[in-house]
Amino acid sequence: MSTARTALRRAGTVTALTAAGLLAAAGMASAHVTVHPESYAKGATDGVLTFRVPNEEDTASTTKVQVFLPTDHPVLGVLVSPPQNGWTAKVTNTKLKTPVKTDDGTITDAVSEITWTGGRIGAGQYQDFDVAFGQLPDGTDQLTFKTLQTYSDGKTVRWIDVPQSGADEPENPAPVLKLTAKGAGEGSTPASSSAAPKSPDSSTSSAASSDSTARGLGVAGLVVGVLGLAAAAFALVRNRSAKAS
Repeated sequence: MSTARTALRRAGTVTALTAAGLLAAAGMASAHVTVHPESYAKGATDGVLTFRVPNEEDTASTTKVQVFLPTDHPVLGVLVSPPQNGWTAKVTNTKLKTPVKTDDGTITDAVSEITWTGGRIGAGQYQDFDVAFGQLPDGTDQLTFKTLQTYSDGKTVRWIDVPQSGADEPENPAPVLKLTAKGAGEGSTPASSSAAPKSPDSSTSSAASSDSTARGLGVAGLVVGVLGLAAAAFALVRNRSAKAS
């Protein structure tokens, strides 16, 4: 009987440790700087991109966020939200190597960097930064927004790794916006992408429900799997005990 109890205790310990590891991994996987929505139609106009920045440190706050916009396929007509929660934005323009022709004329420069400072993102918190655009490019399948996140202790996390198709996700992936054929994907039409940025009060809650739901379903699936392992282990021990008696 003591052998059965020992085996059952061991099975319970392994199950608990496995569950803790899986839940921790799920949390770490979701703590990247991301852009929302995940996709827009090529050439989409009058939309909003939201950069979500979570704080991964327990003892430091995020005090600076730098997002670099591509200039080989520039985003045109960029506007940032007014100051919110202490954050202010500095916009840097760059002269384009290849001017872009539009219905309103030829564009020779575009925004290449946006730097937010003045606010703080504490442990266990995140902040949404909204960027309105006039037009997305139509000559590429995706846009990569390399990002630097600086903490109050001086540490800087470089979210600059570009995910490769078919490869494992890099340690510090850059936010990537997929550009789909016109009429397909999120934000594919002007009607589904408002030209006005969201209000400051909604900056930390928009798009949260969909992310939280997906994350919750994933974690729930992991827990169910772990509980299944525990039930199997219990059944095995019970069968062995019955045979021994």
